[in-house]
Amino acid sequence: MEIANERALYQTRTSVDFGEGAATQTSKFGLSKIISADRLTKAKWAFSTRRIPNSVPKRLLAGDFSPSAGDLILAKVVGLGQHKRLELPDGRRAHMFLGDEIVVCYGNRYAPNQFEAVVPDGLEECDLVAAGGLAATTLSRNGAINAATRLQPLGLLADENGCRINAFQWRLPTTTATPAMLPPVIAVAGTSMDSGKTTSAAALIRGLRDAGLRVGAAKLTGTGAGGDLWHMADAGAAATLDFTDAGFVSTYKVSPEALTGIMNSLLAELLKIEPDVIVLEVADGLLQAETATLLQSPAFKAAVDGIIFAAGEVMAATAGVAWLREKGLNVLGVSGVLTRAPLCIQEAESVLDIPVLTISDLVDGALVPRIISREVPDHAA
Repeated sequence: MEIANERALYQTRTSVDFGEGAATQTSKFGLSKIISADRLTKAKWAFSTRRIPNSVPKRLLAGDFSPSAGDLILAKVVGLGQHKRLELPDGRRAHMFLGDEIVVCYGNRYAPNQFEAVVPDGLEECDLVAAGGLAATTLSRNGAINAATRLQPLGLLADENGCRINAFQWRLPTTTATPAMLPPVIAVAGTSMDSGKTTSAAALIRGLRDAGLRVGAAKLTGTGAGGDLWHMADAGAAATLDFTDAGFVSTYKVSPEALTGIMNSLLAELLKIEPDVIVLEVADGLLQAETATLLQSPAFKAAVDGIIFAAGEVMAATAGVAWLREKGLNVLGVSGVLTRAPLCIQEAESVLDIPVLTISDLVDGALVPRIISREVPDHAA
């Protein structure tokens, strides 16, 4: 459902005539009541809510509501599972206890090492499927992890007019950075989650910074969490952004147009710091639908000068490089988990015609000359 239509639906479902001082109102779809500032202050607010001021929610909507991705909810922790701590907007991971009230967002999640989950149809009991604060219904989970922490939604959070609050309302301005406006842009993609993308991106940022370059960084896709942002900031990026700044708590099931919009918005925002280089991270693996869609889009190809590909083992690296080249993308080198093993490096170097880059290589600036010169190798499309 498009966000404009969602907003119209929010108005239809939540607009009621509130009398002055009225604590509770009943509408066609359920109950709307004033929620105290003290109650919201005592609740634990998740990273996914980070752009929304705590002072905005004034009412709690309960009843026959169909939530949408990005909707803010107040929920009670009724069962502790995989996630026992909630990542707060400042990055601290707060311990949760049974009975805690937390403020999170509804959202879809795609994580092969954790959960696949979708926004439920109603305000029934659901799962906390990400430490950054995503409420959803689990479809499947990796057998190596525990069942999800269980949540009882107490209601959707709404403003003083009774209109539900959605993270999309607090996004950056929708603007576009044309390719001609951009400095060199390098993307880091990979075979899957946990293949070493963020570590590689951070090492690249450090190498660029140590070369005297001003770096802007952004994570374009994934599930809302602060760890990757702070890793890139700690490496020396002058500014770091992610898709939550563009109004999305996750990018699973987001339309191709929205993915392009996220990239354009984040690039335009990063241009404000006048970077010499921009580093982008694309989450998950090449076969994940949103990742594949974004990488093949004309907008991505026009904006990005080259890709560093992170892989866990050599066969995956070989297949991934071939996939990227087939799509007309310029692969600068291979990095990631496989570079921990000298034997894997040897194998990769024996079959690939591009550099195999360890974390030390990236930190030491192995790619800096090629990046600043925007060199395109002969084998690039």
